[in-house]
Amino acid sequence: MAQHNLDALDKKILRLIADDARMPFLEVARACNVSGAAIHQRIQKLTNLGVLKGSQFIIDPEKIGYETCAYIGLFLKDPGQFDFVLEELKKIPEVVECHYTTGGFDMFIKIYALNNHHLLNIIHDKLQPLGLSRSETIISFNAAIDRQLPIIDPDCIEE
Repeated sequence: MAQHNLDALDKKILRLIADDARMPFLEVARACNVSGAAIHQRIQKLTNLGVLKGSQFIIDPEKIGYETCAYIGLFLKDPGQFDFVLEELKKIPEVVECHYTTGGFDMFIKIYALNNHHLLNIIHDKLQPLGLSRSETIISFNAAIDRQLPIIDPDCIEE
C-alpha cells in the first residue's frame, strides 16, 4: 500500500470534510482561502489516489433494529478455502467487515444482528456451512470510541 505525500492544503481539506462530509465545497474553499475550483480539483485528486473512498450517510444499526454487534473469529477447516469463504461472506448482509489477521483466527468478521437469537441463527445457518472448524464470538456492549483517524504529519511523530 502506497502512502501519498499530502501537502498542507490536502490535509486541511481532509480535516474539514472528515468532520462534516456534507460541508459545501464553497465553504471548504473559503476556510482554505482558495477557489471552489481548486477544492474540486483537490477532492478529485484525493479520490483518484484512493485517499478518499467516497462519502456516505452512516446509518446507526441500533436505530433500525440491530441490537447486537459481534466480532467473530473464524477458524477454517481448510485455510485454502479463504477466497471461497470470503465470497460467501459477502452474500451475508449482516457481515459488515471481514479481516485477514495475524494470530489464531483465519478470518475476523464484524456482524450486526437483530438480537442474540438472530446472531445464533446467522452463526448456525450461514457461517457454519462455510467449512468452519469453529468460531469464537465476542459481543460488543457499546462502541466507546468510534471516530475517523486524525490527519497528522508523520514528520512530527516522536519516536
